[in-house]
Amino acid sequence: MRFKKHAGTLELGDCTRNPGYQDTEGTTPAYDTTDPNPVGKQDSPAVRLDSDAADVYTQVKPYAGMPKEVLVLYSSRARYRVPRQILFWLTIACTLTLIALTATVIALSPRCLAWWQASPVYQIYPRSFKDSDGDGVGDLKGIQKQLHHFQYLNIKSVWISPFYRSPMKDFGYDVEDFRAIDPLFGTMQDFEALLAEMHNKGLKLIMDFIPNHTSDRHRWFNLSRARDPHYKDYYVWTDCNATAPRPNNWVSVFGNSSWTYDEVRGQCYLHQFLKEQPDLNFRNPHVRQEIIDLIRFWLGKGVDGFRMDAVKHILEAAHLRDEPQVDPKKQPESITSEWDLHHDYTTSQLGLHDLLRDWRAEMDIYSREPGKYRFMVTESYDYHEVDKTMMYYGSSLVKESDFPFNFYLLDLPQNTSGLWIQHLVHLWMANMPKGKWPNWVVGNHDKPRIGSSAGQTYIRVINMLLLTLPGTPTTYYGEEIGMENINVTDSQIQDPAGKYNASASRDPQRSPMQWSSDVNAGFNSITNITWLPVHPDYRSVNVEVQKKDKGSVLAQYRFLNTLRQSELSLHRGWFCYIHADAKVFSYLRELDGLDQAFLMVLNFGKESAVTDLSSVHELPDQLKVLMSTKPVNDGKVLQKSRILTEAGEGLVIQYSSYTRFNLNHPKQCYISEKACYLGVMGILYKC
Repeated sequence: MRFKKHAGTLELGDCTRNPGYQDTEGTTPAYDTTDPNPVGKQDSPAVRLDSDAADVYTQVKPYAGMPKEVLVLYSSRARYRVPRQILFWLTIACTLTLIALTATVIALSPRCLAWWQASPVYQIYPRSFKDSDGDGVGDLKGIQKQLHHFQYLNIKSVWISPFYRSPMKDFGYDVEDFRAIDPLFGTMQDFEALLAEMHNKGLKLIMDFIPNHTSDRHRWFNLSRARDPHYKDYYVWTDCNATAPRPNNWVSVFGNSSWTYDEVRGQCYLHQFLKEQPDLNFRNPHVRQEIIDLIRFWLGKGVDGFRMDAVKHILEAAHLRDEPQVDPKKQPESITSEWDLHHDYTTSQLGLHDLLRDWRAEMDIYSREPGKYRFMVTESYDYHEVDKTMMYYGSSLVKESDFPFNFYLLDLPQNTSGLWIQHLVHLWMANMPKGKWPNWVVGNHDKPRIGSSAGQTYIRVINMLLLTLPGTPTTYYGEEIGMENINVTDSQIQDPAGKYNASASRDPQRSPMQWSSDVNAGFNSITNITWLPVHPDYRSVNVEVQKKDKGSVLAQYRFLNTLRQSELSLHRGWFCYIHADAKVFSYLRELDGLDQAFLMVLNFGKESAVTDLSSVHELPDQLKVLMSTKPVNDGKVLQKSRILTEAGEGLVIQYSSYTRFNLNHPKQCYISEKACYLGVMGILYKC
């Protein structure tokens, strides 16, 4: 292209065509009919300015659409090159800084709490939760219909007691087929639908698993008693006399001898529970593999965890010696109760923890999928031998259960005082291995309801204790509304243990859940049948009524659970003893770096009390009540030297202070996984 100068203007002159140009179709343009190399033509295909035109045309700034040559000309100048290089290296530096910060945050951040740590565990006794078909017995479809209840309470973890196929001699703890659902509760399709719906709602399902024994109707037992070569040693058999079947003095949990003679095999078999519940022989490798296969079966279904039942009974001493008597002077023939013996040979035997570790390892395989951690909790009543219970946590190198159930608060009704409560709490916290996670239980299907054993006065304060202590609380169905035991006449007894001994019946704490003021408390709205009587107070103590009352037991439970999960100090902060006397137990929850902390003042005495905390210099002089179990006291401002509580009243006091109690009183404080809060960035970090 050339420019011609005419009277101060530029004019477009002849142009030279690019002989190498082709259109998108790959053909030479129709207009290009000239010789690509005409004689005498010396113009370059590049842009060229005549010398005269160059004197007139001068481009001083880059412009849009400029050709490559002009772009290169300007881009190489310092005023464009230097800013570009600065921006490039600044971007690199920022990227590396972000990567370093991210790595630092990840390295310093404490482990996130697992689902079984973040939420209470809610126990459902399926016979008594909700009946969907009108037969008077709760079932799986009934549970599915009530899943909204857990969402209302902000509960994510649900443990369901056994629903395997069973003759129901011990209401599901005598399993006839571990891979089938008992028709009383529904079908496998009902279970799968329940599990899918729970997962859709963000809920986790924990199953009861019974490894110690089966039903005497189980296929394995029938083959074993027939001496089938593969199954003959699946159970614990020994020679005995048919007329006096006592190979030794071992006694069943339910009373009388642990041995029963079997006429088919001509030997005695061991049963540490009912005679219809023969113990499996875990010294047989085939039995161990069968149990692992069952664990795989249910994990494959998508179950989120197991509560391992009666684990301390799994192994027995192979020598079958007599156990030592508690009272050596007692006649051996009169030994009929488990409390008459020291169970040195029938519980907590060598090899037990190896079995549990194998099961935990199997569950860890299924836990590898993100968000699919499989939880394991063990049940073992070790009473004063708390060191045996702590062994179920495993070691620093090998893990067993995520935690063993802590049953020590079940002894709370023995002495409702602040000092006694502190003793029960300290019993666990002081013996728990460092870095492990605590848990608390105040009721279950085997023990009287806390509202009856401790008294209605203390239901609210016990729930406050349960939901403000560190760790995972377990709530037995109905405790969130303050249900109590029912009275069961001899003719109404359903529990096998109660049929042996009416005073040992567990029926009173298993009455139908009280949903509403309707017939049968809303448990069975189809017929007028319930497998156990409904408590007569159901018209005033039920979910529907208490939802409408902001000061109800249910409303307070819901508030405390929501507070627990939303406040860092409560769900992963320090736990420190502040005060305990004959009436009041007081403790605080705080987190390093966070100015908000909580003080709990709980009156377990039989009359009002004034607590003086003026010696606790870390507390501000004035304290405001966030919540009281007596709603009239909500929002009150108290002096720390005079905190008044009524009998059975509990206070949650929120205060602001950067002065930490745990730094000055380390022996009074506990924490499972230490973390600090960085307020500037709003994050937790290891400290």
